[in-house]
Amino acid sequence: MQDYQREFLQVSLDNAILKFRNEGFILKSGRLSPYFFNAGLFNSGNLLSRLSTAYAKAILDPANGFNFDVLFGPAYKGIPLAVATCMALTMSGLNVEYSFNRKEIKDHGEGGSIVGASLKGKKVVIIDDVITSGKAIREAVEIIKAEGGVLTGILVAVDRQEQTVESTKSAIECVREELNINVRAIITLENIIEFTKDTLGGDAVQQLEAYRARYGIQIK
Repeated sequence: MQDYQREFLQVSLDNAILKFRNEGFILKSGRLSPYFFNAGLFNSGNLLSRLSTAYAKAILDPANGFNFDVLFGPAYKGIPLAVATCMALTMSGLNVEYSFNRKEIKDHGEGGSIVGASLKGKKVVIIDDVITSGKAIREAVEIIKAEGGVLTGILVAVDRQEQTVESTKSAIECVREELNINVRAIITLENIIEFTKDTLGGDAVQQLEAYRARYGIQIK
């Protein structure tokens, strides 16, 4: 695990963005998870700066292999993520563009569904918080194609590395295989377990290991 991943996890734990609870959290899938990560709680200037720094470092991490001209933030959660990450990348000396979509196409003024940089002929990386069903990502992919962009990757905050309700693959694996695209996360369940062993230990680790044994994907 890289230093930026540990820093990201520590900030998340310190600010109750990453939570652990003995009785668990009920997910949309109906599963009872011993942990919950709420990226929406990066809701102050300081925390958003820490979050965008983690995105920027993940993008620049050679192991992740991103190649892009524009960051695209799907409405609505992806919008501040793309903007803030562009600003964080500037601090690293990399000046890139950002773009996002409107939920409703504008029929006056400049019109269209895109705000920010043009996507035409450019390599695009989608920035979002999580991939659950993959529906929102697929919608973003269609928008990028329609605007003439070339999708080269997707970066999210967390990969839960657990099977979907319909298959033995995770939502990220399904999107990666369907689109034949580079999909990465700042942190994974594997990282969370490793981090928890060093910080909380005990029951938290046992519950995470049990959850992974029941719902986790095969790590290749």
